[in-house]
Amino acid sequence: FCTLCLQECLKPKKPVCGVCRSTLSPGSRALDLEKQIEMTETTCNGCNKKMYLSKMRSHAASCSKYQNYIMEGVKAVTKEPLHNTRNFPNRFTFPCPYCSEKNFDQEGLVEHCKTLHSMDAKQVVCPICASMPWGDPNYRSANFMEHLQRRHRFSYDTFVDYDADEDDMMAQVLMRSLRDK
Repeated sequence: FCTLCLQECLKPKKPVCGVCRSTLSPGSRALDLEKQIEMTETTCNGCNKKMYLSKMRSHAASCSKYQNYIMEGVKAVTKEPLHNTRNFPNRFTFPCPYCSEKNFDQEGLVEHCKTLHSMDAKQVVCPICASMPWGDPNYRSANFMEHLQRRHRFSYDTFVDYDADEDDMMAQVLMRSLRDK
């Protein structure tokens, strides 16, 4: 994981797993997982050398063929930067649809609404959904609190490239999976 993603998962309020987003128990080590990493053999995608998973990180840092393999993947999914950034929607901070408070990140908005507006039955537009390319800025959720808890348990930024065409993304994934075999 990159530092930004790890920081998001390890927020002091409730640290979560970077993969499944389940709550982490502080101070407990996953000894069974450590043992499995020590005993599982893998192959470097760059030079095809066999090694244990526990040695892969240090090998990848020094294997030029592996680094070239990674750069090919990065080039395949990297696009030109957008020239007009003024029309870029804000998908990082959101206003509360019930009160005048602003600049919540997604997790902060969910917590704020749970704490202060859990009994408010007013139909409101979800500011998170409204900022998405597929979002309808006029749709009012019948049960906003349930919507928040079901739809916004994770950040879309982790999984979505907003600028990529769906067909292009699928083609890239298929090509990458064929090369990884």
